[in-house]
Amino acid sequence: MKRVMIVGGPGSGKSTLAMRLGELTGLPVYHMDQIHWLSGWVERAREEKSRMTHEVHMKDEWIFEGGHSATYAERVARADTFIWLDVPVWLRIFRVLKRAVIHHGQTRPDLAEGCPEQFNWQTVEFLSFIWRTRHSARAKLVAIYEAPHEHLKVVRLRTKTELSAFLQALKAGT
Repeated sequence: MKRVMIVGGPGSGKSTLAMRLGELTGLPVYHMDQIHWLSGWVERAREEKSRMTHEVHMKDEWIFEGGHSATYAERVARADTFIWLDVPVWLRIFRVLKRAVIHHGQTRPDLAEGCPEQFNWQTVEFLSFIWRTRHSARAKLVAIYEAPHEHLKVVRLRTKTELSAFLQALKAGT
């Protein structure tokens, strides 16, 4: 395991898993939200996001979590492991609300500097985005999972139990 692609909808646990895998493996961790956002919650231009994402893909080792589906094909081609956190939308919405409250006013480590967690109209808009894209975003991940490249190990985790078993197996070296 040298290049790990972690995907899933917002609130699925991608950042948390990436940090845990980074601790276990020693691989460098990259968060798409640090590429996606500039300080003050300003969205970076699509071309620049794609360029920065490409720079990560071209490294020898990485754990890269997050979206920007325009670069999925390149990321899949470079990855050796694809981990899909396939968590129900109701749980993801709950987690997004929970982190907005718990981390309110603070910038989480997986976000760009100057992007403090907030609970305002943008939060409502984000929850609406999660709901609107729940089928289309998931369909892209199903396609990768069901027809993976030969070189790609695929892992689909749907529950905390499955996630714990995956991490235990990794710790045990199996």
